[in-house]
Amino acid sequence: MRVDLFDFHLPPESIALRPAAPRDSARMMLVAGDAPIQDWIVRDLPSMLRPGDMLVFNDTKVIPAQLEGMRGQAKVGATLHKRMGLRQWQAFLRNAKRVRDGDRIDFGAGVTAIAGPRDDEGGCTLNFEGEDPVELLLERAGQMPLPPYIASKRPTDARDRSDYQTMFAREDGAVAAPTAALHFTPELMAALDQAGIGSETLTLHVGAGTFLPVKADDTDDHRMHAEWGRIDKDTADRLNAARARGGRLIAVGTTSLRLLESAADEQGRIHPFADETRIFITPGYRFRAVDGLMTNFHLPKSTLFMLVSALMGRDRMQAAYAHAIAQGYRFYSYGDSSLLLP
Repeated sequence: MRVDLFDFHLPPESIALRPAAPRDSARMMLVAGDAPIQDWIVRDLPSMLRPGDMLVFNDTKVIPAQLEGMRGQAKVGATLHKRMGLRQWQAFLRNAKRVRDGDRIDFGAGVTAIAGPRDDEGGCTLNFEGEDPVELLLERAGQMPLPPYIASKRPTDARDRSDYQTMFAREDGAVAAPTAALHFTPELMAALDQAGIGSETLTLHVGAGTFLPVKADDTDDHRMHAEWGRIDKDTADRLNAARARGGRLIAVGTTSLRLLESAADEQGRIHPFADETRIFITPGYRFRAVDGLMTNFHLPKSTLFMLVSALMGRDRMQAAYAHAIAQGYRFYSYGDSSLLLP
């Protein structure tokens, strides 16, 4: 399909630079089948679902994977996006042309790395020096890797250390937050439990490739970046049992959805999974594991807007996004939410 079919105009003022406070006070747009679009608040979620439904969260934890350093007199930025070994990470580089194989980059706070060969996407493998775990080095020298559409408008600050982390975060490894779950609070989870709505967690370490634009003109020519995910057997069994009882599996975020679909067979049964996934969901895809999706609003011509168009229909989502823009919804990672029920 042509990528420009998934374009739309978003006014710059629609981009949220800070999250709603409290988190569950964000707005939520309900798109359910062919029914008229409705405007709700995230804390209304218990009344929007049914007893027996299951919300599926991603428990990945964002690491401070954004580094600023010097190669000699040249400034170099690095965003780690994939662990390659105990002390090796693949990274996207800013000012990559100034870095050669074997160069030492000093990121300050005693953190240095030796650059490996550059790849054709402007990145390379960084080999961190010393004996300390890389996670400790990042705590000393790294910043939270805010998306470019926020970082270009304001500097990262101390608030982002907590704002850009979900209440479920416990598995280190993501360089982008599973932002749909940023809206949840302990109070909302208690209300969902009281309403008979269950929850499960899985792990997908979101990579920096989620921020990369689709450069191809046709979706067939786009290559997704790999992301590592895991669903253990007990979780898979509980998800399958919930669905067998008639409950709906509602993925909280496109990351949870992509992992569930990667782990499901043709009959929709979810299997244990511990591997990389490059699943690319576009209109025409037959969903097997999920019955709905809670998600924030996505970029024009992005793989994620293609995914929601596959779930609900492209024309339906174009109309829904036009409604959201007209009604003043806040877009992207720190923005408002939507609940999509085919």
